[in-house]
Amino acid sequence: MNAPLPLPALDEIRAHEAEMVEIRRAIHQNPELAYEEHATSDLVAERLARWGWDVHRGLGGTGVVGTLRAGTSSRRIGLRADMDALPIAETSGKPWASKVFGKMHACGHDGHTAMLLAAARHLAATRHFDGWLHVVFQPAEEGLAGARKMIEDGFFDLFPCDAMFGMHNAPGVPEGQFAVVPGYAMASGDTCLIKVRGVGGHGAIPHTATDPVVAGAAIVMALQSIVSRNVPPLQAGIVTVGAFLAGDAPNVIPGEAELRLTVRALRPEVRDLLERRITEIAQTQAAVFGATAEVNYIRRYPVLHNHAAETAFCTQVLRDWLGDGGLVPNPEPVTASEDFAFFLEKVPGCYVNIGNGVGAQGGCMVHNAGYDFNDRVLGTGATYWVRLAEAWLKA
Repeated sequence: MNAPLPLPALDEIRAHEAEMVEIRRAIHQNPELAYEEHATSDLVAERLARWGWDVHRGLGGTGVVGTLRAGTSSRRIGLRADMDALPIAETSGKPWASKVFGKMHACGHDGHTAMLLAAARHLAATRHFDGWLHVVFQPAEEGLAGARKMIEDGFFDLFPCDAMFGMHNAPGVPEGQFAVVPGYAMASGDTCLIKVRGVGGHGAIPHTATDPVVAGAAIVMALQSIVSRNVPPLQAGIVTVGAFLAGDAPNVIPGEAELRLTVRALRPEVRDLLERRITEIAQTQAAVFGATAEVNYIRRYPVLHNHAAETAFCTQVLRDWLGDGGLVPNPEPVTASEDFAFFLEKVPGCYVNIGNGVGAQGGCMVHNAGYDFNDRVLGTGATYWVRLAEAWLKA
């Protein structure tokens, strides 16, 4: 069979493709979980300094920010990549598979880091822009809100941005294509813990107890009515009970039961509605059975909102470069969550997805033990960063 044609990329970036792949695979072999990205941040900081960027470390613990200025403009933008891995044992069988058992880059953050580094190298060498450019390498995207921690540590005080941009790989989307969703593009992601308290007793004399299992079961079923009867049909909401923990013996009625939920919404107002109704239903259903319910609703990641002007700008950059064939037609929002949303709450910007490929070449879904980032798209992603930065900060 003929080798697949190379994907679109700047020749100058393609010239360093072997180094990009080497960096990506080195990070992949040595995955680090949230707030533990010490070796990864060392690598990033060393390369940025070598290429002439001013390097700042420590935001969010292991975060790295590179700053480069060209020309005289006061315009400032940020480009962000995430660095952390997941607690998954890899089964990809690749020669560069994780060397750390129980940890792997199952979401492509190794590729995201390598793409932004490749762009940083090119931008430092050419400086075909006018303004301030910040490249942001963020820790702890996977559930521990590294973006929020960087902001709390003073990111925007140290590195003001007129806009910020992010990118993620998308398995199932063809190589060389980008998906850009205007408006609400990714769901909020919250956790809810419901503790149902009753009165324990002997399973043979249930009338002397207050059974939290029965109350909990009623809560589980009643929660299913929220989306179908409270959320407008053309909007999205998800309430999933992922765990129901109660008792450990067949003849004992436990005193407590716990429900663990994940909750998703694609609009802030629906997010508020879900929190309110979950609380009302849990407490009311528990009371019906003589039990009580304590609801701990934990807001984790907000809805990711792509701002209109910045999204139109990114779309035009891609269309000017790749034509309409480089854009996924009418892409839909996804109900996964992304902490880049915290940046977009502070400044306008846009978050896009780059195709990781279909089938055996990049089609394995993220958060899967067999996943691997598709090295063929490294140059294309890096070129997108360069074209976006140069167009936004046009001299």
